[in-house]
Amino acid sequence: MHFTSGTTGTPKGAMHVHGAVVAHLATARFALDLHPEDVFWCTADPGWVTGTSYGVIAPLVLGVTSIVDEAEYDAARWYRILDEERVSVWYTAPTAIRRMMRAGDAVAGGRRPAALRFVASVGEPLNPEAVRWGVEALGLPIHDNWWQTETGGIMIANFAACDVKPGSMGRPLPGIDAAIMRRDEHGDPVIGADGRPELVDDPDEEGELVLRAGWPSMFRGYLGDEERYRRCFAGDWYRSGDLATRDADGYFWFVGRADDVIKSAGHLIGPFEVESALMEHPAVAEAGVIGIPDPIAGETVKAFVCLRPGHAPTEELRRELYGFARTRLGPAVAPKEIDFRDDLPKTRSGKILRRLLRARELGLPEGDLSTLEEPS
Repeated sequence: MHFTSGTTGTPKGAMHVHGAVVAHLATARFALDLHPEDVFWCTADPGWVTGTSYGVIAPLVLGVTSIVDEAEYDAARWYRILDEERVSVWYTAPTAIRRMMRAGDAVAGGRRPAALRFVASVGEPLNPEAVRWGVEALGLPIHDNWWQTETGGIMIANFAACDVKPGSMGRPLPGIDAAIMRRDEHGDPVIGADGRPELVDDPDEEGELVLRAGWPSMFRGYLGDEERYRRCFAGDWYRSGDLATRDADGYFWFVGRADDVIKSAGHLIGPFEVESALMEHPAVAEAGVIGIPDPIAGETVKAFVCLRPGHAPTEELRRELYGFARTRLGPAVAPKEIDFRDDLPKTRSGKILRRLLRARELGLPEGDLSTLEEPS
């Protein structure tokens, strides 16, 4: 049993089965390109589903040499491990990548890990800027992939053999049937009288990401909450709760959690889109975006921004970021407010807790904080 990270509410206990190891083995080959001769480092805590599935089980069943490091994150230490241990496949999280970007190139000592051949990321969507940073700093693109505690294993990935589209989750793994479920003008799912979802046919139409049930690592229930488990399905499709699009090439693109989407003056705005645009600015290391109530628009976009070394949180920079975001996103989607922060609240698995940003901004109850990362 694994508990979810609690980014949109109280963590849920997802119940799994031993047969999931079949999916761990297959997906580690397909999505992480693991071979017996590799030296593999999965940086996830083994208490989280990524750490168990891909830090412990997958390398054991594949006979892969695995690196385990119990120390807290430190950019210089991580570069040293990658180099000295001759890591060939590295599986980490967007938060760690953004922290390394924030630390600057000097921490790497001007060296690239010599044995590294494949880098993958999971936990939150990987911003396009981070993918490009991988090419510059590591000599390799970072291959994002998507899955959840409930799916038990990687479902969608940027494969080693395919071109990486920066900002995309990638394409479904063999045997995984993924689709986009249509939503109405109010953002509610469109489900027929027979309980089956109405699926999107046209490329780039936004909706909820769904998966046809039946893969080996699919969860079998939520601890003590059978009704909630049943609500996760529409017919034989698992509802992920993530909003996404699929392009003409079959690549999926994350928009946001359905609970995080901002409804502003008739627009449905995904926080990830705004965060990614802000991170393209050379001063921005990380961004978290929420909606705040507005009597006219319903909600407006507010961004919390962490800066890279060498940049000061000045009013001049704030105005520059307003203009930068409006140029890339348009006035309807760009943030109306920007605050500078030293850090953003995250779960211990590295996900930004937008609900906590919103609660603290509006003076609301903070809710369950059992997965909150301890301040560094």
